[in-house]
Amino acid sequence: MEVVHVGDVLRNAQILAGESDTPGLDLQVLLAAVTGRERAWVLAHPEAELNMRQVQQLEAALPRLQAGEPLAYLTGQREFFGLVFEISPAVLVPRPETELLVEQALAWLRQHSRPLRCADAGTGSGCIGVTLVFHAPNVILTATDISRDALQIARRNARRHQVESRVSFVQGSLLQAFGDGFDLVCANLPYIPHADLAELKVSCWEPQQALDGGADGLAWLRKLIEDAPRLLAPQGMMLLEIEARQAAAVSCLAQEQFPSATVRVFQDLAGHDRLIQIQR
Repeated sequence: MEVVHVGDVLRNAQILAGESDTPGLDLQVLLAAVTGRERAWVLAHPEAELNMRQVQQLEAALPRLQAGEPLAYLTGQREFFGLVFEISPAVLVPRPETELLVEQALAWLRQHSRPLRCADAGTGSGCIGVTLVFHAPNVILTATDISRDALQIARRNARRHQVESRVSFVQGSLLQAFGDGFDLVCANLPYIPHADLAELKVSCWEPQQALDGGADGLAWLRKLIEDAPRLLAPQGMMLLEIEARQAAAVSCLAQEQFPSATVRVFQDLAGHDRLIQIQR
């Protein structure tokens, strides 16, 4: 068998150029998964030889990457807000822009020392809720999802980061099974308009129920906002990730349900409207 070095693979990043905005980084992450090493080790050891098993794993994975399959589904994990999460095709792959929601949530949570009851509606992999509980010791979290498979992954991620004792996982739609009293409600719900899905590569790989927001993309957001007045405690807050074109519509929905609330729109690092904050 021809000897393959780590550096040989890294120098071949152009094979992913048509499918990835970060081909070099993708190869680094893939090599780290194949070798069982950290990405820093991969970069520091271009002379390292891959054994037969590692070469076979790499040869099996590269065509899948070239076909557009998310890297996280190949490696089985994704880093989010400094933590590593188990990921599978049963859940949406966490995006960097969702870290904006976590940043705003933690900033608000750290203003309070008392125990806070929080909810993560449509938790998926648990990346939002688990991260909040990990960084905020005063949080007790309820995480819901309609997918049993997603909840199993979220539970394993909570166990992985040793916060399972402060998280309750419940299968169900949004927060309809719960009464009032949530100090904070977070949600990254499906918000892509149904007609747009066919044009998006992401819909070929990631779960439809985690993407499809109905005719206008607001079906699930509308349900949660309409239910919010009974869910949020006095002085409670809701944080909702949105599609960039939805800020005005979601703000109007929020103001209808909370006429006296403060509704703010936050932009992500790319300058796109990404987050709605409703402060009761």
